[in-house]
Amino acid sequence: MMADLIAWVMVLAIAAYACAGGTDYGAGFWDLMAGGAERGQRPRRLIDHAMAPVWEVNNVWLIFVLVVMWTGFPTMFQAVFAALWLPLALAAVGLVLRGAGFALRKPSRRLAQRRVYGAMFAISSLLTPFFLGAVLGGIASGRVKVGTSASADAWANGTSVLVGLLAIAATAFLGAVFLCSDARRFGAGDLVDYFRLRALLAFAAVVVLALIGLPVTHNDAHYVWEGLTGGLGLLLIVLAAVCGLATVLLLLRRSYGWSRYTSVASVALTVGAWGFAQRPYLLPTSLTVAQAAGAAHTLRWLAIVTVIAIVLVGPALVLLYRLDTMGELEPLTDADTRAARTPGDNL
Repeated sequence: MMADLIAWVMVLAIAAYACAGGTDYGAGFWDLMAGGAERGQRPRRLIDHAMAPVWEVNNVWLIFVLVVMWTGFPTMFQAVFAALWLPLALAAVGLVLRGAGFALRKPSRRLAQRRVYGAMFAISSLLTPFFLGAVLGGIASGRVKVGTSASADAWANGTSVLVGLLAIAATAFLGAVFLCSDARRFGAGDLVDYFRLRALLAFAAVVVLALIGLPVTHNDAHYVWEGLTGGLGLLLIVLAAVCGLATVLLLLRRSYGWSRYTSVASVALTVGAWGFAQRPYLLPTSLTVAQAAGAAHTLRWLAIVTVIAIVLVGPALVLLYRLDTMGELEPLTDADTRAARTPGDNL
């Protein structure tokens, strides 16, 4: 039971990263799609201000996932990193370049420098979720087993590509929904409609990819497909779809506050459905939770540390997200909303 508990903690942490980190990746995707320097200046400044207070905190969830996997399920950790080291390495490079680009773009005074750093941030925001999704697709399709050597087939297959594209579409959906609320909060009325349209388009992309995924997963990841089409997995998928449709309805009714919660719920429920679909396996269909679990005393200490972390860090994270959504951390000035030029723009 302890191993099962730790496994579900890991799934919940993955869901938290998919929602929190996914929102940031989605903002980076729309940064990439914003257009040239003149056309995309105002959306990019909104993205900068919306992300600035929380983008580093959101990556804490990824570190937590890796620590839980390494400590609680070392056999799985070894198998995944041996078979999928290349996409994981590319995702790690993307994380570094993304953070560097975001941190260095804003203080840069020369337009050419801002373009370079902005391109680093935006392109990495596209590639990183794709490679992370490809890793999950390789695991779900059963291509990763203990002793599997690294190969392109482990992550460049139909399921991996599909999950990677779904990850991009889902993060774009989350990012646009949150940016609608941020634009309204910062008083940029035209950007509210700008990101509302993009949220609807991203949701349409998610629906199309999900429909394409039905035959792909049936043929290539049959065990997970059966878990997603029956039992609790199916129930959570239906609830995720309902939350997604509710988000669309709220956007159409211009209720941007509640749309954030329903969009997050749709992504989190989808991750939860994937967790139920894989039971009792961590690596379908070769490695169960019990087989992958570390020593009993290690799991006990991991559970204790997790509880302590939740008690100590959880309230601080909730307060941080709350202050951010209330606009208390990064006010947007008139110069930003009007996209006023700054010294060095012509250099």
